[in-house]
Amino acid sequence: MNQSRRARLALVSLIPFLAGANAALYDTVIETQYGRLQGYPAFTSEPTGNLTHWKDITVWKNIPFAATTGGQNRWRAPQPASAWNGTRDAKSFGNVCPSATSGTSEYTIDEDCLNLNIWSPANSTDAKLPVVMWSYPALSTAADALFDGGGMADQGIVYVNYNYRTGSFGWLAHPELSEEFYAVTGSNSSGNWGMLDQIGALKWIHENIAAFGGDPEHITVMGQSAGSAATQHIVNSPLTKGLIVGGIIESGVRDPHDPLCTSLAEGYKTLDYALAQGERFMASLNCTSIAEMRELPMDDLIVSGGTFGSDSEWDFAATLDYYVMPDTYLNTLIKGLGNDVPIITGNTKDESGATYGLNITVAEYLADLNETFSEPWLSRFLELYPGNTSLTASGAYNSQWTDRSKVGTWLWARLWATAKTSPVYTYFWDHAPPGQDQGAYHESEINYVLNNLYDTDLAWTAEDYVIARRMNGYWANFIKTGNPNGKQLIEWAATASNSTVQHVGNGWGAIPVASDAKVQLFEEWFDTLVAY
Repeated sequence: MNQSRRARLALVSLIPFLAGANAALYDTVIETQYGRLQGYPAFTSEPTGNLTHWKDITVWKNIPFAATTGGQNRWRAPQPASAWNGTRDAKSFGNVCPSATSGTSEYTIDEDCLNLNIWSPANSTDAKLPVVMWSYPALSTAADALFDGGGMADQGIVYVNYNYRTGSFGWLAHPELSEEFYAVTGSNSSGNWGMLDQIGALKWIHENIAAFGGDPEHITVMGQSAGSAATQHIVNSPLTKGLIVGGIIESGVRDPHDPLCTSLAEGYKTLDYALAQGERFMASLNCTSIAEMRELPMDDLIVSGGTFGSDSEWDFAATLDYYVMPDTYLNTLIKGLGNDVPIITGNTKDESGATYGLNITVAEYLADLNETFSEPWLSRFLELYPGNTSLTASGAYNSQWTDRSKVGTWLWARLWATAKTSPVYTYFWDHAPPGQDQGAYHESEINYVLNNLYDTDLAWTAEDYVIARRMNGYWANFIKTGNPNGKQLIEWAATASNSTVQHVGNGWGAIPVASDAKVQLFEEWFDTLVAY
């Protein structure tokens, strides 16, 4: 990072977000290029927890950042939103996209779903506060209370979350669609409609967030699981050049040689695969053209598939199109094709193969390792992860999965450094939220990172509030300055040549990624595999 950028980022943390005696923004009507907006107080009473500026936070919900994706806009890049007359009431969440939360009556599901929500603590539209854009995980929606932005806004940050297409709506590729896309972009490809939604939301934020007290030149992108994949693609895409200053990728990157890259949230398909699947999908619906497909009812296109563990015949996922996605993960890293911005990334203890409370036999453990590793790797892994009794088999099983995530993420950071100068900060989360039996499960850090324990009905303890304040402090500092460190926080060193990861949750500070022998084993094994 050059000196001028570093100085500018440092100054952002000093900007006071309580601008004089001006009223909170919910006391005024916001003027946008599309029309006027009326926001509301994010809190009508003091929330439980440790928010100190809750009275100043305004929320605007259901702001369209693009037109409906139904009808003739189905399987097209997001089209411009229409202006509205009068003042738009922004009190309630809007529609959510089909296949995001299929089967629930809690939300209104509709293809007119490209809307976003903004939480801002600004007391003036010219506050120029740092901005963060949150991308949610699979089978979710921006309206989920888990992603409430009040806790992050309390730190003097404008927080935005949004909806995007998934399933067949977000990832269908087809030769006809490629022809249409080529006519518009010059790229003979299709399939990344959800990714284009994600980038469309970012561009809307860049063009409009100043009206809500945000700084359009200081946007960090952030997400977890499928949302971390969205964040990774935004960081890497040539379509976002110069639009972001940082990325937070929670549970989402690993060494491109790791076979898990093909099946977890960051997985993608080749264009040939996606096109062939699209033709099979069309045939399964008894359609012969995209025009007919665009006439189908929305419900006919909602199918399962594309999520970890799914056994569906459909596998809708991101497509390597060499347009939105510039190259394979490995080539993108070593060629430095993405935005050179600081990164936070890491994993939770009980995810990506590791299971809290696991109880397997020695035979089951050996069968799993035999399926994963061939010789000589099998013997080497059994030597370092011995599971010789029923008491040790479950622990050894979980340990090799957890270490695989930690080592893979560390190796990703090293690959990033081959062509980038911005730092990568890696973490390992191991705190189990109360009232559940899945341990430090996938997604378990989100409430703490966003400091929104007030909006989730769990039996939070005093310890949980302390952890949330620390976690949120690291993340907020990073969003403001590109560095997670700050007062009253244990030093978090950037991952470079050292082999440590920041322990967060039940402990704080640098810990080894794994033993030297285990790091070496994973590194050598990955080197024998085909890169993704």
